[in-house]
Amino acid sequence: MRRRRSSRILATLGPASSSREQICKLAEAGVDVFRLNFSHGSHEDHAERLRLIRDIETELGRPIGVLMDLQGPKLRVGKMAAGKVTLEAGRPFRLDLDPAEGDVHRASLPHPEIFAALEVGTDLLLDDGKLRLRVDAFGPDFADTTVLVGGTLSDRKGVNVPGVVLPISPLTAKDRADLDFGLSLGIDWVALSFVQRPEDIREARELIGDRAWIMAKLEKPAAIEHLDEIVALADGVMVARGDLGVELPPQQVPVLQRRIVRAARAAGRPVVVATQMLESMITSPVPTRAEASDVATAIYDGADAVMLSAESASGLYPLEAVTIMDRIIGEVEHDPAWRAALEASHTAAQANTPDAICSALRRVAELLEPAATVAFTASGFSCLRASRERPAAPILALTPSMATARRLALAWGVHPVPFEDVGDVGEMVEHAASAALTLGFARPGDSVVVIAGLPFGRSGSTNLLHVARIPSTPGAIPAGLGNMRPD
Repeated sequence: MRRRRSSRILATLGPASSSREQICKLAEAGVDVFRLNFSHGSHEDHAERLRLIRDIETELGRPIGVLMDLQGPKLRVGKMAAGKVTLEAGRPFRLDLDPAEGDVHRASLPHPEIFAALEVGTDLLLDDGKLRLRVDAFGPDFADTTVLVGGTLSDRKGVNVPGVVLPISPLTAKDRADLDFGLSLGIDWVALSFVQRPEDIREARELIGDRAWIMAKLEKPAAIEHLDEIVALADGVMVARGDLGVELPPQQVPVLQRRIVRAARAAGRPVVVATQMLESMITSPVPTRAEASDVATAIYDGADAVMLSAESASGLYPLEAVTIMDRIIGEVEHDPAWRAALEASHTAAQANTPDAICSALRRVAELLEPAATVAFTASGFSCLRASRERPAAPILALTPSMATARRLALAWGVHPVPFEDVGDVGEMVEHAASAALTLGFARPGDSVVVIAGLPFGRSGSTNLLHVARIPSTPGAIPAGLGNMRPD
């Protein structure tokens, strides 16, 4: 189950991929982290999928991460007369708090927080941007608009308010109940939807603590205005191109995608590029050439992971989608221009000891060409700083924490290895050499570069770099290495 690539694959589970056999095939084909979408399915459905993942993880002997994706606030119009109406461009249209069914003149919008944030001239987007309204006048319970782009408006279609920060929490009552449930199961990552400002990450952190890592979904233009602050507060970020593309002109999305990836890489946060990556494979066994290029572009930019949504959750060809994504990544990573692009987009390390060690690790790996680099970590901090440097050699993350190992499954170039803790430097070097050898990363006589923090067990204390050579007659793998027991 050793991956031959540095970039990772995140795949969504759903009706098309919920059996034990299918999940196992997807993991074998290349999925590193599975996404449970809490916008759909029951708690029982998600609990069963997580149980199967943990069972398959033990069978395959490789840590597998699990990300729960919270639904977030869903702003929708109410019901329409006869199920749908047609709005004509240039005609007036009112949105209000009246729960009565809508018609060609008005519709219910049961979200007073929207009216509280409006300004004259604000655009409102309905049904994923298919309809566009301009606000002409508003009050605490209504908005009079002009239809700019008309079309059919049916029951419960979504509403987007681009360019406006809405005074609402990203966590609804449903999200809080889902979060409690997911954390009780031992979820590794929590994807936070509807992030608008740094305070949203702080609010989630108060609830989650250190029980999971937080991934900020960047899908609101308001979040981009606070990009660096949000990236610094979150443990990872997702370029959620679906909603981002609704609220912004499509030509701006590729530019923002690259900007977000660079900001995350500079901060040492795992970054996922998501939505419509292989969209045609929902119904086709092969992707379009443009989709293959889209995946490749994310890998050339240095994203930690690329994500499949409906392709693996409800599509006809989930296994084929994972397989071709794995092949695209592999092809890119064999291109010398890929490594050159990573080097060209590398940002300087911060002036602190952990970053100095990891920067040296990258340089040593470039000069000595070791078989592997090995990072000893309890919290995952040193591995993320090493991953930020994008070294040429694979990074083995030796950790006594299964939770940390699973979280690191999403990080670029990191191969998590659960093991029993070490007591001194000599034992650490022995573990590093045995892990690289036993897991197929090195052969007798090869060298490995080891980083760790002294004293052992203190988070963020990376202060040691050691080059070791694997003896020609190495001893047996230390007890506990690769053991898949949970914490």
